[in-house]
Amino acid sequence: MSPAEPRHHLLGIAFVIGAASCFATMDTTVRYVGAHFSVALVLWARYGLHASIMTLWIALSRQRSFRSANPMFQIARGALLAFSSAMAFAALRRMPVAEFTAIVMLTPVVATVVARLWLKEQVSRLRWALVVGGFLGALIVVRPGSGLVGWAALLPLAATFSNAAFQSMTSRYAPHEDPFTTNFYTGATGVTIATPLLLASVADPVDTLLAAPAVQIGALLAVAILGTAGHLLLILALGKAPASTLMPFQYVQLAAAALAGYLVFGLAPDGWSWLGMAIIGVCGAASAWLNVRAAAERHRPVSAVQADTVAE
Repeated sequence: MSPAEPRHHLLGIAFVIGAASCFATMDTTVRYVGAHFSVALVLWARYGLHASIMTLWIALSRQRSFRSANPMFQIARGALLAFSSAMAFAALRRMPVAEFTAIVMLTPVVATVVARLWLKEQVSRLRWALVVGGFLGALIVVRPGSGLVGWAALLPLAATFSNAAFQSMTSRYAPHEDPFTTNFYTGATGVTIATPLLLASVADPVDTLLAAPAVQIGALLAVAILGTAGHLLLILALGKAPASTLMPFQYVQLAAAALAGYLVFGLAPDGWSWLGMAIIGVCGAASAWLNVRAAAERHRPVSAVQADTVAE
């Protein structure tokens, strides 16, 4: 290890903690704007600005390109992520940010199941134990029948399964794509899907935006900026440190989400929720680390788009 590597690793950790903070703040903001705007409008704003920022970024860079080696992969991947985001945004209108984040953090655990069923990969007993542990943690958070969350818990679960399928697909093709190009197609596909949904919605989006106060418009823009910034920080983090080093620090998002939810909405997880979140954090981080190690053993470079544990 060169003398500069520890410093680079610390910078990478700082970037990934910044990304986790962006996503937690974004989710808190989504919960706020969800009371004023439709899911379709929030989704359109989120991916529309994302696509615009990445278009400008690539256009001004001499080293980046809009050309994709696997355009169908980009479309399918973007569609899965857009569906995940739609489910996430709908969930955040109905449940606390911390509990939502905990369920979505099951993604690396669910990816194990998807890899077994879809890709027919062999799964060790340890990884199956982490799957069971992760879902046990989710049950503790949700506590079916308690009335704390209710049926809304199905929405982040749907987002988690969709994101796990997205990650399994990404693990096959992302190493052959420029992560900045892939990040552009994330926004482009998302806004393409969100536009007809927005036009088909009951409320006129132009009238809705014109009638909204400035603070709500600012919050809507913040959702898009925070989501795009989070993904860019992940890309920068992977350029400074290996994924196996960074993965556990993404779970800072659990604590950040709990803090943001408390500061903005006065909602603090109870003791059982903290226990469930801790179990999910341990099982999810361990599963993510094993997934990264397995990719390394297959001699596949892990890109930033593979390092996402949540659908934002």
